[in-house]
Amino acid sequence: MLANILVGLVALLHVYFLVLEMFLWDKPFGRRTFGLTPEFASASKALAANQGLYNGFLAAGLVWGLCLGAAGGPVKLFFLACVVVAGVFGAATVNKKIFFVQAVPALAALLAMYL
Repeated sequence: MLANILVGLVALLHVYFLVLEMFLWDKPFGRRTFGLTPEFASASKALAANQGLYNGFLAAGLVWGLCLGAAGGPVKLFFLACVVVAGVFGAATVNKKIFFVQAVPALAALLAMYL
């Protein structure tokens, strides 16, 4: 049960990332969240929307795994692993904070799946 709650929270986080990157990137809240200038936000809006879409796919995969019930373990494992890889890569290439915001919750969900 705890694992499914954590998987659900990771999915919700990625829906939040989708909204931030696809719809709020160049708005005041999005610019403040990511520390962007209006010019950079405008110039990178399409790239951020693409990134947001991928976050939506991660959320959809996690929800799919949850909807499968007991048979969804491998699906959840795969998508949580994808989230961890994305979080590690983001931390290595963009900002260390990404590891804690993205990878750590997914690692907690993975750990809970195996307890």
